[in-house]
Amino acid sequence: MQVKICGMREAANLSDIAGLLPDYVGFIFYPKSARYVGDTLDAEALRDLPPTVRKVGVFVDAPLPELLATAARYGLDYVQLHGHESAAYCREAHAQGLRIIKAFSVGEQFDFGPLAEYGTVCDYFLFDTKGQQPGGNGYAFDWRVLADYQGPAPFLLSGGLGPANASELLAFQHPFLAGYDFNSQLETAPGFKDVAATRALLLTLSQSANS
Repeated sequence: MQVKICGMREAANLSDIAGLLPDYVGFIFYPKSARYVGDTLDAEALRDLPPTVRKVGVFVDAPLPELLATAARYGLDYVQLHGHESAAYCREAHAQGLRIIKAFSVGEQFDFGPLAEYGTVCDYFLFDTKGQQPGGNGYAFDWRVLADYQGPAPFLLSGGLGPANASELLAFQHPFLAGYDFNSQLETAPGFKDVAATRALLLTLSQSANS
């Protein structure tokens, strides 16, 4: 399973987390987020990351020119669209050469039907907890809702994932599950990840995969 550590914004902390070699690290370019990159993180810090660690920029209803410019400036490998972006928007971004993770907020019920039109232009979906914020609400949704999901794209599971529910996470299975997205449950402060806790979690996931 792939692992994404999201919400990075401090250069030294980023270097430490990237050194653990997760599959992805995420950066939030949404000004209303407590983990907003803003001017805190220099673009050069992203370019020095290990080549196997892919860089994901998280956006919420950003104008397409802004999305393209930010992706180019930071050398992003993927953009994660966490707002109400339409399939047409995703198609246009994809046509510009961007690889796309489209996030959807899941509550007690969810209609997966409309996702079909996104399938040809998104590399992954991300299913996150529906809450007051577009993401980073800090608690998990009922994963049993995903039993009704039958594609078309593989997905990353998100929303309140961390050491406290690692055993439940490892027990969860789905034919389209591609990986996990971790954020607030690994933090000592917004945007600052606990390196020891992250290392221990990655070790737990690795040992389970090899058992």
